[in-house]
Order: sequence, then structure tokens, then C-alpha cells
Amino acid sequence: MPDKTAEESQTQDEAAAGKTGGASNGEPTDDLVTTRHTLSLKRRKLAYTARTGRIVLRKEVLTEGKFDGHRPKAEVFVTAYTLDGADTSTRPVTFAFNGGPGSSSIWLHLGLLGPRRVVSGDVADPEPPPYRLADNAETLLAHSDLVFIDPVSTGYSRAATGEAPKEYHGFAPDVESVGEVIRLWTSRNERWLSPKFVAGESYGTLRAAALASHLQERHGLYLNGLLLISSVLDLGTIMFHEGNDLPYSLYVPTYAAIAHYHGKHGDRPLEEVLAEAEEFASRDLPWALRQGARLSAAERSDVVSRLASLTGLSESYVDRVGFRIEHVRFFTELLRDRGLTTGRMDGRFTTWEPDGGREHMSDDASISRIMGAYSAAFNHYVRAELEYANDLPYEILALDVNKEWSYSDFEGRPVSVVEGLSAAMRANPHLKVHVALGHYDGATPYYAAEHVIAALRIPEELRSNVEAAYYPAGHMMYVHEPSRVQQSQDLAAFVAAAANR
Repeated sequence: MPDKTAEESQTQDEAAAGKTGGASNGEPTDDLVTTRHTLSLKRRKLAYTARTGRIVLRKEVLTEGKFDGHRPKAEVFVTAYTLDGADTSTRPVTFAFNGGPGSSSIWLHLGLLGPRRVVSGDVADPEPPPYRLADNAETLLAHSDLVFIDPVSTGYSRAATGEAPKEYHGFAPDVESVGEVIRLWTSRNERWLSPKFVAGESYGTLRAAALASHLQERHGLYLNGLLLISSVLDLGTIMFHEGNDLPYSLYVPTYAAIAHYHGKHGDRPLEEVLAEAEEFASRDLPWALRQGARLSAAERSDVVSRLASLTGLSESYVDRVGFRIEHVRFFTELLRDRGLTTGRMDGRFTTWEPDGGREHMSDDASISRIMGAYSAAFNHYVRAELEYANDLPYEILALDVNKEWSYSDFEGRPVSVVEGLSAAMRANPHLKVHVALGHYDGATPYYAAEHVIAALRIPEELRSNVEAAYYPAGHMMYVHEPSRVQQSQDLAAFVAAAANR
């Protein structure tokens, strides 16, 4: 259990942050609460401090061209873990968040990186309510301090009074606000000389790559490494719309993997199936999609047959959709004859579909089967162990944020951070990148990530700065226990190597 130092340390933290009269003038102030903990590992004990609460972001105001003070613009919820007694000049710190857009950091926090983890179960053994927490013996805290960030309108983060939340619901303002949190935390905790990493999952990988460039250019803050978990750096590789045939090819290896998991490939090894799918997706299928009506009957029949065999779908279905298998349609169609749909985030999961004629599945089992466990675990943990009390609902997934997210910065061009990341790596040749990929991830398919990484505009000598790790799991690969353990080891090794001077 934590030491009872919350009230005292809150006062100390506010004073350290330069708070002067916040309560009297009605402006929000940081409300960080400090608790102290120990975690028993196999060979040692970790004594660490957790600081939990909201950091106030401020903006400079000019009135008629004259400086008119700093006004609150947002309150951003963070949970920071620091190892007691560590040498901060050599101790790494990792800033972590999830994606969405509109997701809190709960998944990486309690699923993979933090010192405590949720017991959610997996496909074959889902955990029943009321759920459980356990020590995370594989926590990255053994190798790096951790700062979990919930972007505005997720978790307990909110726009300040008088500010429009929608102003933060877009690519550029999101990068700027999260970047400001990183700058503030780094400065207030005197960590400018610490090795620094940014970890993102899903859309969070796009945010992380953009931050590598933004932090360098805006603040001169150079990172040691990026941890890209379920990576998507170019939304054109996963967005299905007319005129963009790229996803129809890049998803095929993931379709083949999911079909293999559900018995559609007999006793063929998964590696063999994936090799065939990748070759088909890189050569013959893109060519066939470009040919359209110019394909001969024999050529069309051959493509239909091969694509149906790889994906586990019927030839008649593949022919009807003209080789263009949209991903949600695939999850709905693959096991239709069994009355089941597969998960999007993790194709290993299945659930019953009440409408056997539905084109798009009514539920993503890979989310609904674990949401309750994560929600219960965090809402207990934040109050009972981190001692932070807030009556706002903790927004795990803010769907309204996702629906109104703005990409106005990319008007007329694809939403991609490939060039920004490439420029950051060229300017900082010490920047290392770790990419974690799940074979059954139907949200950010692994072959699409490979396609994007190969397109980075960096010199050949920097190619070795990028490494990839693959797991027999889905989007949140840490739901699969063997993958969680292996991934924890992989991330620890990456951080240790990239932080080594």
C-alpha cells in the first residue's frame, strides 16, 4: 500500500510548479497527489514514487499587441512513476499514451508498461467481473521512469473553463498540447539530461512520430527512441475509400493470419501462409486491382481463387466485391456460417452475431470482452492506491472526440507523418525506433506498417535504427500473456540499448 503523504505532497508539488493564489482567483491549479510504493521483482525490490493528477496548461495572451499574462487552456491528467534514489542523469524516462483519437492511456498503463496491471483474461479464459489487479513483474519501470498522458477530453483531462474542447480535437493542437506536457514535466523534474523516449499505441504512434519532429523543432528536445506499438504512420494505408486501393492489398496478410487462426488453412504453418499472402499482396493483387475490366477471364479467375484461398472467404464473395475486401466486412463474413464475427482489434476473438444477414458486425468482441476489466481496475486503482479522487467520469474511449477529429493540416493530401519522422531521424541520427506488430491486428495491420517503414526517407546507414517485433496476438498484443511477457522483454532491451551512452 502507498505511504499516506498525499495531502502534504500535493502542497509541495503546487509550490514547486509556481502556483500563486490559484484558489483565490478561481483559476485551476495542478492537483498532483504523491504516493510511495514498492514492487517485488524476482531479484530485487523497486521502491518508486507515483504522482497522479492534472497539470494546467497555459497560453500566452496578447491584448492589442501587448502581453496580457498566461491563462489556463487545459487540465491534462498524468500519472508519473519515478524510481526512488535513481541517478536522473542516466535514468531513462518514457512518456506514454494510447491513440483513438479519443483514447485514454489506460491500455498501455494497466496492460503493459505500468507497475500494476489488470487481469483481463484472454480469448479462451476471459476474466469474470468484478475483475482483479496484480503486480506487473515485467513493468518497464524496472528500466525507465514512466509518464502516462491522457490527451484533452480523455481520462480526466479537460479543456479549461471558457475554452472549447473541440480546439484540441485535431492533429496539430493535439501534438502541441501533448508536447507541452512533455516539456513541462521534463523541466519541472529536471530531466533534460535524461534519456527520453515516447511510446504510443495505434493513433498514438502517429502522434509519437509527429512529436519526435515537433519536440526537436519547437523546444530543441531530442529523443533517444520511439516505441511504436501497433503502428500506423500513414492513414492512407488503412482507410478504405474510393480511389485508394492500397489497404485492399496491405490487409491481405492480416486476413490470412486471422483465417489461419480460425482453421481455414488446415495444418499449414502460419509462417508459410503469411509468406504467400505477403508476396500476393505486394505483386499480383495490386496489379490486378489496377487492371480492372482489362483483366481476362482467366486472369480474373486466378486472382479470385488465390485471394479466396488466402482469406478463407468464398470465391463468389471475393468475385462480387471485385477483390476489394473491406476490413469490417471481412470480420463479419469470415465465420458467418458459424453465426460468429471476429474481432477487429484482435481477430482471435469471436462473438455471436444476432443478424446473420448483417454486412457490418454489431460488436467488436476484442474490445467488449476486456473493457469491463480495464474500467473497473483503473477506477479502483486511481482512488484506492494512487489516492487521487475526481468525480468526473474517467473517459476511457471518447467516441465523440474520434468523430469530430480534424485533419485540416493535411487538406488535399494524405494524413501521414512519414516525412516528419524521416526528417527527425536525419536531424537526430541517434533516434532509434521500435515497431511492435500483431499478426491478428485488424485495426493497424502489420504489413501496412512494414510498407510505411520501408518508405522512410532516411539514408541506408540509419535503417539499422529501426527494429520490428512480431507477436501472435492482436492490436493490444499484451492481452495474450506469452506476448505480454515477450513484448515487455523486447521493450526493456530496446530502451536499455537506445539509452546507452
